[in-house]
Amino acid sequence: MYRHTIVPKRKVALTLDAGLLDQLDELIAKQQFRNRSQAVEHALSDLLRRLARTRLAREAAKLNPAHEKRAADAALADALDAWREY
Repeated sequence: MYRHTIVPKRKVALTLDAGLLDQLDELIAKQQFRNRSQAVEHALSDLLRRLARTRLAREAAKLNPAHEKRAADAALADALDAWREY
């Protein structure tokens, strides 16, 4: 069964560059978005997803591969001791 969940929304006021707003209105005229709100919400959502991936990549780059391998090997060794033999 499909259930539609309504996400609460809040109204905000934005000040945008006139040229940017003109480009946005062109996309709406071409029916790529229903309205300005949908277009801005889509753009902001996409930006936040990309920033989250970038942050994840930065955090992953901080990891020491040799240390992570040793930790994984140790965890697997403990797990192997608990497994039944086939």
